[in-house]
Amino acid sequence: MTLLEMSAFYEASAGAIRGRIVQLREEARATKDEELSRVLQRRIAELTPLLREMRELATLTAHYYDRGYHKHERYTI
Repeated sequence: MTLLEMSAFYEASAGAIRGRIVQLREEARATKDEELSRVLQRRIAELTPLLREMRELATLTAHYYDRGYHKHERYTI
């Protein structure tokens, strides 16, 4: 698997996570059960860093070999 293929995979994963977050937000707004709302908000909070990481990795792998691209500090050794 090439880095460009990995980038597409990360982007697709980010799309799936983004879709799930949107779905959970809609469910949290629609529910009248406070406990369920807290559970949904907690799940959204857990998925948000994953979404950010998928986006960052998609960008990193897409531009890894570009000369002018400055790599993300979190993913460099």
